[in-house]
Amino acid sequence: MRGIFSTLVTVWRIASPFFLRAEDRWPGRILLAAVIAIELSIVGINVLFNSWNAQFYNALQNRNWSDFVYYLSYFCVLAAAFILLAVYQLYLNQWLQIRWRRWLTATYLDHWLAGANHYRMQLLGDAADNPDQRISEDIRQFIDLTLNIGLQLLNSCVTLVSFMAILWGLSAAAPLHLFGVPYNIPGYLLWAALIYAVIGTTLTHLVGRPLIALNFQQQRYEADFRFNLVRVRENSEQIALLDGERAETDRLLVRFGNVVGNWYAIMTRQKKLTFLTASYTQASVVFPFIMVSPAYFARAIELGGLMQTANAFGQVQGALSVFVSIYRSLAEWRAVIERLSGFDQSIAAARAVAETAPVVTVKPSEAAAVSFDNLAIRLPNGTPLVAADAVAIHGGDHVLVSGRSGSGKSTLFRALSGVWPFGSGTVTVPKDAKLMILPQRPYFPIAPLGLAVAYPAEPGTFDEAQIAELIGAVGLPDLAGRIEDEQHWNRMLSPGEQQRLGIARAILQAPDYLFLDEATSALDEPSEAALYHLLETRLPKTAIVSIGHRSTLAAMHRRFLKLVPEDKISRLREQATGAQPAGPEPAEAT
Repeated sequence: MRGIFSTLVTVWRIASPFFLRAEDRWPGRILLAAVIAIELSIVGINVLFNSWNAQFYNALQNRNWSDFVYYLSYFCVLAAAFILLAVYQLYLNQWLQIRWRRWLTATYLDHWLAGANHYRMQLLGDAADNPDQRISEDIRQFIDLTLNIGLQLLNSCVTLVSFMAILWGLSAAAPLHLFGVPYNIPGYLLWAALIYAVIGTTLTHLVGRPLIALNFQQQRYEADFRFNLVRVRENSEQIALLDGERAETDRLLVRFGNVVGNWYAIMTRQKKLTFLTASYTQASVVFPFIMVSPAYFARAIELGGLMQTANAFGQVQGALSVFVSIYRSLAEWRAVIERLSGFDQSIAAARAVAETAPVVTVKPSEAAAVSFDNLAIRLPNGTPLVAADAVAIHGGDHVLVSGRSGSGKSTLFRALSGVWPFGSGTVTVPKDAKLMILPQRPYFPIAPLGLAVAYPAEPGTFDEAQIAELIGAVGLPDLAGRIEDEQHWNRMLSPGEQQRLGIARAILQAPDYLFLDEATSALDEPSEAALYHLLETRLPKTAIVSIGHRSTLAAMHRRFLKLVPEDKISRLREQATGAQPAGPEPAEAT
């Protein structure tokens, strides 16, 4: 019982905001009310059909042609109304689903992506695996199953109330006959339907309960397999160069093996459940006739009464057995609810990490410099990594940050951007100053080249001619004429070309502080020097802070900061010289 209550609370938490707070709430409420009203009308038509059964079959038994024609016409009217209601219920249901899904998808996207939550979820291990599946598939299934299961339960409740009184009255009109002896048991048909439904529901739950966990696992294995297929596609060049096709095939087959193994478990369990539910459904067809036929053969009721009683019994028994008929859907629904609830918890945990002290605080200041005050950066597991205090970077500075690999140089940049909360201390940023961090591998959306370079600016923010000129200025004149071409640029372009476009993006955005995290490491030294000269020329007032390992970078900077190992932590210190270690160090890993 506690599990059912917990599930309903979770459903309410996920579903209610759309109808209570969404800007689309009134159309949603109207559509939901219309769908519910149609469902109630359908139950009302079923009650009229039940009454029609008695009259129509009595007309057949009595060979009354005029009554037969009348009730056949009456049936056509009821059937037309039923068809019209069923069509518009489906139409309005789907209309409600797409409105609800649009709002819920936008809400989850906002919660997932806002404030670098998606990044912190990965740092924390992300208990909610495959966010893409949660948003694209689970939201759709949640809405579809919630509406369908809710309507079926509503139909069952209203049907039960409507037909209980009918069945109670029919029990008196057709008393129980055993071996030719009548027994007046008040409402015996109702009690028989109740006992039959309770037995079926109990057996179905016992047999089908493992399907909840199995469906949850199946969705997880399917998403994991799909995610790894995407990774192979995204990294096809590296796999081909390493001749890794066989290894990737083996890895993918191992993951697909999880899909197959769990599917076999679902098949076995569903075979048992289907055997039970199919037997139950077939038996329910004849069970009401078994209960009522003795009264018919004893001439206590006519054929019409027999058919009406059987129909009413079937309606009550069906309403009471709703969990038998929708158990598979309930199992899938529970799994979807658990996945969305886990996603919510993961989002909340990532948000709490950024809001619960101690954290690295990034705040605006009236000062004219980016400064680190008592900054102590840690790994997510609490291990100390970087310390920095009384270090300031002024506008127009050209600063080179160096240190051994793994000392935390990249993490220092992440902390000052506000996406790395693990630690304590303060990063102060000049009020209204614009910061930009350019990573080693810049991201380009699948979009026209002009929009990809201008990302994340809105379309139309920058003039296309300006973008084309910058693409040529960074050494890619052949691409300058393709700014309207839409491609997967991260796959189409070499790392060096991507880094050149990253520099073009930085010049276009014109930040006050530009942080380059090995953003030119894929270029040869002359090309690197040319791009730094271009930055200095195009952004003369911008502070440029670089992470790099090449000794040639020293000539392009005027200040030098170094992360020096000290008591199991790297401390940021000012260096008097820009001399770099001989030979390149391994690429930054932290």
